[in-house]
Amino acid sequence: MAVFVALGAFLMTLAGGWVAQRVTDRRHLVLGFAGGLMLGVVGLDLLPEAIEAAGTPVFGVPAALLLFVGGFLAAHLVERLLAVRQVAHGASRPTGERVPQVGLAAAAAMVGHSLMDGVALGAAFQVSGSMGVAVALAVISHDFADGFNTYTLTSLYGNARRKALLMLFAAAVAPVVGAGTTLLFTLPEQLLGGYLGFFGGALLYLAAAEILPEAHHTHPARSTLLCTVGGVGFIWLVVGIAE
Repeated sequence: MAVFVALGAFLMTLAGGWVAQRVTDRRHLVLGFAGGLMLGVVGLDLLPEAIEAAGTPVFGVPAALLLFVGGFLAAHLVERLLAVRQVAHGASRPTGERVPQVGLAAAAAMVGHSLMDGVALGAAFQVSGSMGVAVALAVISHDFADGFNTYTLTSLYGNARRKALLMLFAAAVAPVVGAGTTLLFTLPEQLLGGYLGFFGGALLYLAAAEILPEAHHTHPARSTLLCTVGGVGFIWLVVGIAE
């Protein structure tokens, strides 16, 4: 049953990527909305789940929050290292030019998140059918945002459309694979919570330091800001319905 439901997540992820492709003439609105989606996913979905699953304090701070900060710093470090490496191997690099590897790494993180969605879906159905349905609603709904963000992140950093589509397809398949793995084993709750915290920190860095500044750089319009707020509101609606 979990694998069958995960097929819905597969289709929803592809739908999100398709929408991201079709609105390229309104790129600033796409990026604004994507930034809002990412902010909403982190603050309203990933972080609360991470704290609940792996909230054991470490020197007075919940482990999930420490990993959240670690994920933010790790994303910043990786981007800086890749930028320095590209300059060292390719002479000068124009100011503001994106590093393609960063986009691929971010998209790979989205694929990993989608994989964990599938694992969570399968684990929920192992507990009960009603819990499985509730988790399925959340996964299928926010996988639209995952597909949207996966394609946007990959293409934003200058990767070819073929690579963006490949990462989108990987993100779409990941929930099916994740749900299938629960037929073999169950992921420990604390490990899942730690992963969600770390991934949430990395995702927040990309939204705050890359996606949103890019959205407002050339088009500091009110409509862009409204798209960002709309993205957060959409995730809030999804989380509320799932609860």
